[in-house]
Amino acid sequence: MSLVTIGGYGFDERQFIAALRVAEVDTFVDVRQRRGLRGRRYAFLNGKRLQIALAEMGIHYVHCLDLAPTQAIRDIQKKRDAETQTEKRARTHLSPDFVAAYKSEVLDGFDFASFWSTLGSNSKVVALFCVEGQPEACHRSLIAERLGEILDIQVEHIRP
Repeated sequence: MSLVTIGGYGFDERQFIAALRVAEVDTFVDVRQRRGLRGRRYAFLNGKRLQIALAEMGIHYVHCLDLAPTQAIRDIQKKRDAETQTEKRARTHLSPDFVAAYKSEVLDGFDFASFWSTLGSNSKVVALFCVEGQPEACHRSLIAERLGEILDIQVEHIRP
């Protein structure tokens, strides 16, 4: 198996689907807490619509709420963004406080071996998905880093 990450911001629907095809993704793991986005530009990433598009491509969809940051953890980043006057879509990295909280409250207690095995032996290229365009600005990079260490695999970050 191989592991990639992809965000939504910065892609249009055609580019997003093309990126998944080029990477040969067959299993798509949505690690968002909320699976909706505001506005027409990113409507293709709303839960039901996204699941339909992936099914049409033959890509297995998994929503893993257990890997989504809690609201309290998200509030840590939101506070830091407010302090630095950074818009969510313009964020380039996660705050150290967010990273520490996410690792201790989510990643440290998560059973990665069980998660990976539930994806099934048919999964060859697994994509971790959240909305931020740049992986350094998103918790999916922390998940990918941990999975890469545990499974001793390389991670590719698909960027817009």
